[in-house]
Amino acid sequence: MRKGQNPAKSAKSVAKPERITVALLNYTPFLSGFYAETLDVLKVSLESMRADAGLPFDLMVFDNGSCAEVRDFLIAEKEAGRIQYLILSEKNMGKGGAWNVMLAGAPGEIIAYTDADVLFYPNWLARSVEILETFPNVGMVTARPFRTPENFLSASIAWAKQNAELKQGDILPYEWFYEFSTTLGFSDEELKKIYAETTDYFVEYKNLSAYLGASHWQFTAYKSVLQQFLPFDMDKPMGQVRQLDERMDAAGYLRLMPAERYAQNMSNTLPSTSSADAAAREKSKSVWQLPILKKPLMALYNAIFNLYYK
Repeated sequence: MRKGQNPAKSAKSVAKPERITVALLNYTPFLSGFYAETLDVLKVSLESMRADAGLPFDLMVFDNGSCAEVRDFLIAEKEAGRIQYLILSEKNMGKGGAWNVMLAGAPGEIIAYTDADVLFYPNWLARSVEILETFPNVGMVTARPFRTPENFLSASIAWAKQNAELKQGDILPYEWFYEFSTTLGFSDEELKKIYAETTDYFVEYKNLSAYLGASHWQFTAYKSVLQQFLPFDMDKPMGQVRQLDERMDAAGYLRLMPAERYAQNMSNTLPSTSSADAAAREKSKSVWQLPILKKPLMALYNAIFNLYYK
């Protein structure tokens, strides 16, 4: 038999979520090797995200089966009120599985998704939402310009040719291209070749400039649009995330990026604090990119990782 009345029945109102939910996906299975700095990277990402987003938001974090040290940090952040929604998955569901939960469950009308290794600059969210609300039929906005594959831009290019002022060419400064693309593991020679063989599309619409393109590592979108592409059935933890880019383009949605840089990919290391540090890292990275060293070491790394975590 129930004793008394539930005190919640006397509540006159409930808290309402912010219009925007920032949804961060994290995976750090251990704190060594490739993942040695990733907890520190996560902390920097969260700090930069909150510093000056330009708009209010609630934060949702989905942890995809990380180690105890990372889970403890996230729980402490939640208890301190710095994370509004925290989901701790027992196992790694892959990015697709996590997206199915995050993109369907985020309470905001707008979802700003991010990987856990993104460094944000002031007004990153405000500028992303400005593009989202100014251009028509926008699917996703990534908070920095970089070169995205042209085969995912057919809908955006077709719209721009008919409805806006479209420019094409080497518009993105090489320094900006290098700054982002070097974090993806390419050598300097590979980056020069990619830059020479690709192009930028730059559009003006209602006094607002944007590059054509966006990507799955960080994007802002309407929840109602994202739900059209759920669920994601990916049979690998990574490597199939371009399904979102492909589906957005096939459905005719615009994929856009601001004219300025409001985010940067850190990958698995903290940002360099000095030019000397940066030069040292680049020199070290170029040595380990040599095929004679990289191929056998990566094979060994993959074998060990699969042995313990697959």
